[in-house]
This record gives sequence, C-alpha cells and structure tokens, in this order.
Amino acid sequence: MPNPKSSPSAVATQIRSALKGGGSSEHAAGVQWFFKEEIKSYGWYTAELRRAIRQCRRDILREHDFDFLVRVADKLFSGQVLEEKIAAVFLLEKQDAQFGDREFKLFGSWLDRLSSWADHDGLVHYLIAPMVAANPARVKDVFRWAKSPKRWHRRAACVALIRGARAKMFFPEIVKLSDALLADQDDMVQKGLGWLLRETAKYDPKRTVPYLMTIRGRAPRLVLRTACETLPKTARARVLGT
Repeated sequence: MPNPKSSPSAVATQIRSALKGGGSSEHAAGVQWFFKEEIKSYGWYTAELRRAIRQCRRDILREHDFDFLVRVADKLFSGQVLEEKIAAVFLLEKQDAQFGDREFKLFGSWLDRLSSWADHDGLVHYLIAPMVAANPARVKDVFRWAKSPKRWHRRAACVALIRGARAKMFFPEIVKLSDALLADQDDMVQKGLGWLLRETAKYDPKRTVPYLMTIRGRAPRLVLRTACETLPKTARARVLGT
C-alpha cells in the first residue's frame, strides 16, 4: 500500500509499482484479445483491482483531503498502462457528491489521454456521466465533444448521457445528439451511440421506439441492433424490419 504521507506524485508512483508487481502476466497477454489497439496491461482482474484501490483510497484519505486524492488520480491517469488509468477511476468512483466544476473540467481534459474503450468507458461512465446527470448545464460540453475530430471525444458525448437516460432525462438532447452522429463511420462511436439508445429505450420506451422508427432507414445497422437489444421481441422486430 502507498505511504499516504508522500506527495501526490510519490503516492501515484507507489501505486504504479504495486500494480506492476501484483498482476498476472498470463492475464496480461490475454487482455490484448479484447482490443484493436495495442494495449499495455499488468494483468489485473477488475474485481481484485477495485478492492486494492479502494483500500488505497481509505489509506490516502486518512492523512489527506479529497483534493489530494484527485491529484493522485490525475497523476495515475497520465500513465500508459491500462490498470493505471482504471485505478485512477476506482480512486474516485462513487465520490461524485464531492465533485464540482473544477473536477468536471479536469476529467474533460483526461479525454485527450485515452487510448482504448476500456479507459474511455471507465472515465466517462463512472466519473463524467454522473456529473452531467447532476448538473444538466454540463450538456453543452457533451455537444462540444460530439463535434470533435477525435473518436474518443465523440464516443464520450454518447456515454456521458447514459446515467441521465436511465433517469429519463435528456430525451430531446439524446435525439439531437443521435441525429448529429448517425452518419459517423467510426465503430467506437457507433457502439457508444447504440449503447446510449439502448439505455434510453430500456428506461423510456414510449418515446424511444417511435424515434427509432424514424431513423431506421438511415441509422447504421450496428447502432440500430444495439439500440433494440432490451426491447420486447415485437418492438425489436418492428424497428429492425424483421
């Protein structure tokens, strides 16, 4: 465990060292199978990593304030290894009641450090999306990301609205975002948009199914299939035309 009396940089270095020594080389070799991009991994299983990092969080907060914890996470998310970025997310997950505009801006800057869907979804789904749901004014950043030439920013625009979609929020914004991204050819963006529409359809089918009917002739098949996954068989067949 890290020495909590060290600086944020030193604590992050100690955590990196523990991550490097605690993984499985066999599992690390298998991780690459899930990604198109080349991934560096220490070979940790998610549940074990989460338990270890939660203990790190407790150790750190016994000696320091929440801002110190955020700075440790910021150092970790600058790393090049998958578990370092996931550890940064685990340090901060379910702490969104303490987040404010400063943290939201910081997490938005982390989008430039992404290298795979795994570190992307950890950051956006567990840290950014709850903050967007808590403060709908932040949706303006979502639409700014949607216009980015960077694939992970455009995927982030989709995933950032999922927590709100589960609370039946943002339906007009989801329609607007979908219309803007339907022509996107990047499969990671399409999968993100499909995920968003799937959650919207699951929690608000009365409004979502009619919308899906209007886009079924122009939506990529991947988006449409994913969006329909939780729908009843009859509704799914109607949307897919099967």
